[in-house]
Amino acid sequence: MELRKDIEPDFDTAEKRYPEVLQLILAYTDYCDEKGDEDQSAYQKLEDKLHEMTGKEMSRFNLWEWWEADGAENLAFNIALPDPVIVDNITKNELFEIVTRLKTFELPEERSFKAQFYSHLCFGNGYYHQFLKLNFKNYNLKLFQRNKDKDGNYFEYSKEETTERLWNNGSY
Repeated sequence: MELRKDIEPDFDTAEKRYPEVLQLILAYTDYCDEKGDEDQSAYQKLEDKLHEMTGKEMSRFNLWEWWEADGAENLAFNIALPDPVIVDNITKNELFEIVTRLKTFELPEERSFKAQFYSHLCFGNGYYHQFLKLNFKNYNLKLFQRNKDKDGNYFEYSKEETTERLWNNGSY
């Protein structure tokens, strides 16, 4: 199911920004390898340029040690992708679709920019979790994790249970 444009991640904008963001990150790394950046002036220039391009606060990204995380490509994608927004009148079917995307591992069949980063979007950068947190006041990550009941048995909420709890402001 396709979601409304204001719910779907903005892959068009991300794809336009991505090459330049990636190039800037890699150029910074090369610069540091060659000359160092003890005073972090080059880092600050990189942060400023990326903030100017995306409007995002760069302090939440580790532009220096990306190789210890998900790699330059995923970092560039995370920076290039616009953040989720608050959306009015989300339907229960739209909520169920988001929950389904987070609880099932299905990759797009096409070979595209979207397909390249789809699993990272669902399971890496937390885009949909951020969206749910913004739009559903009772969002709780436990709905998407394995939990333990009173008797010590493990369980997971189904897609339907997760949707109902988010929709009806249910308890956990």
